Amino acid sequence: MGGQGALGSSEGLGVQAALGKTGAQGALGGSEGLGVPGVLGGSEGLGVQGALGGSEGLGVQGVLGGSEGLGVQGALGGSERLGVQGVLGGSEGLGVQGAMGSSEKLGVQGVLGSSERLGVQETLGRSEAHRALQGVVCQRCWLLVHHQQALHMQVSREQYRNLVSAALRSPPRHGRRPLVLYMVDMMDLPDSVLQDLPQLVGAGSNILVVGNKVDLLPGDSPDYLKRFRKQLLRSCAHVGILPAAQGTGGQVARTGSQNLVDVHLISAKTGYGVEELISKLQRSWKCNGDVYLVGATNSGKSTLFNTLLQSDYCKSKAPEVISRATISPWPGTTLNLLKFPIINPTSDRLFRRQERLKAEAEKTEEQLSDDEQKYLKCLKKQGYLIGRVGRTFQQQKSKTVIDFDPDELSFSMEEEPVFSSNKPKERVEFTYNELKDARWFFDTPGIVKENCVLNLLTEKEVKLVLPTHAIVPRTFVLKPGMVLFLGALGRIDYLQGAKSSWFSVVASNLLPVHVTTLEKADGIYQKHAGKTLLKVPMGGEERMKEFPPLIPQEITLEGIGTLEAVADIKLSSAGWVAITAHLEDKLQLRAYTPEGTTLMIRKPPLLPHIVDIKGNRIRGSASYRTKKPPPLVENLKANGTNKQIKRVSKI
Repeated sequence: MGGQGALGSSEGLGVQAALGKTGAQGALGGSEGLGVPGVLGGSEGLGVQGALGGSEGLGVQGVLGGSEGLGVQGALGGSERLGVQGVLGGSEGLGVQGAMGSSEKLGVQGVLGSSERLGVQETLGRSEAHRALQGVVCQRCWLLVHHQQALHMQVSREQYRNLVSAALRSPPRHGRRPLVLYMVDMMDLPDSVLQDLPQLVGAGSNILVVGNKVDLLPGDSPDYLKRFRKQLLRSCAHVGILPAAQGTGGQVARTGSQNLVDVHLISAKTGYGVEELISKLQRSWKCNGDVYLVGATNSGKSTLFNTLLQSDYCKSKAPEVISRATISPWPGTTLNLLKFPIINPTSDRLFRRQERLKAEAEKTEEQLSDDEQKYLKCLKKQGYLIGRVGRTFQQQKSKTVIDFDPDELSFSMEEEPVFSSNKPKERVEFTYNELKDARWFFDTPGIVKENCVLNLLTEKEVKLVLPTHAIVPRTFVLKPGMVLFLGALGRIDYLQGAKSSWFSVVASNLLPVHVTTLEKADGIYQKHAGKTLLKVPMGGEERMKEFPPLIPQEITLEGIGTLEAVADIKLSSAGWVAITAHLEDKLQLRAYTPEGTTLMIRKPPLLPHIVDIKGNRIRGSASYRTKKPPPLVENLKANGTNKQIKRVSKI
């Protein structure tokens, strides 16, 4: 199909010109794909520049409305998380399967959300087509603008390395190297600290490590957050990410090493620690250029991006123009990144921000508005540590101007008044001066971790395994010869030991724990794997036929006392079990995880005193009643019911 079929006339741009070395058949799936008369509603067919309002005849990036590396299914009306393969659909160009997500005709449903596959001419009329398509944006941009949510993107490890390295190793902008904001899931430590991170970011990079999801973990001692920070520093040092050498002024003094600027603990979901993180980032303005948010999938990157987008770290006008701000092609690729412009922290802005933070810290919970109290109450149910992220600099909204047409308001007694609702909204744009020296905050795609149990699960199963609410520890006292199942994803056999030991499970509250005897364990797995009792995986015998078998690993531990766990048995990313045993009691255990996933013995344990977070023993059972510690809120004035707020917020 040539330009006539693709664009409705020989004068319009052919698909090769519009989509860049892609024929009409590759771009629209063959002769069944609608030409511009169907899509744009004009018999003469507008070129891409005319259709999408671009000033330079946009390529695929413009045709798909800034798809941010997603295929149309993800960008223009679907929720699939397509990687680069989904965008490119092969090395020859964009086929319908890769570009459009299906082999069907491109209808208005994909572009404008209509339920009918009608051309714009049939839906809006020819005169409206140009104006309508000017406002078309991809779904990813739409979610950011209207719901402050970013669609997840994930690519393979090799693609991720090539893409991120290309940006981080490029010549520094503003004469300063970029800052890498590395996101680590504290629930998955140390696996969430990628072994090849130093090679990914390159030598001499400035890295600020952010430990996320601390709100999900209960405090087992007054100084548990300090312990988290030390554990995170230890994990970073293990892969070669070390603080700058003393006496170098913060610069890298070791050949081939990275500069660990700081380690900070946050909850991107509840806002805990985010205001302090923003202050740290603003203080580093003079030392760093652009900022890149890097991390594995499910580490909370998109949540943090959404939070910062509505904070003092982002230019106040950016959320309204994010559809333009998101387009950032990588050199040599067609993948685009979400980004927003960072606000320049001038002395006046920093002063105003500090004044706001001081005023907020003087408030008590009772002094908050009804909406704030309601939101705070909701967060308390979801996490142990809560923060409040506000905004000092607000975009000033212009006064509403009522625009009317006198002819439309005049009608006779026999006529019904007809009002036009098709007035185009004025688009908010950045000026050249606002962006010419801007520094940008980029959200990179999440890298898929290798040997992770989540890679084996369906989307529905992942939602059960990944915790989204504060984890309530479940503690069991087991004798030798007993077995603990964590769903059908993990199993621990207590083979030998002089006395009973305590097994404390730290995993999603939705993931069931089942305790049985060694003699019954195999039969229970065969009978209930894939079914209600063990819950995950789900789908019965058919699902379990394709699910990898559980592979055993022998473990020997020696107890250090009944008040402190000796180690965590980490069952890939499904959670972990903290083992507490009597002093010098030697335990022989056998732990199982699905074939191809990683089982780790973590010493020291992340929550060594977790055995204390339990209620009374349930009579006739190996279980203890659960006990949920109270939540703490930072940046609120301490009172009689919240004395620990100030102490925790300073850790």
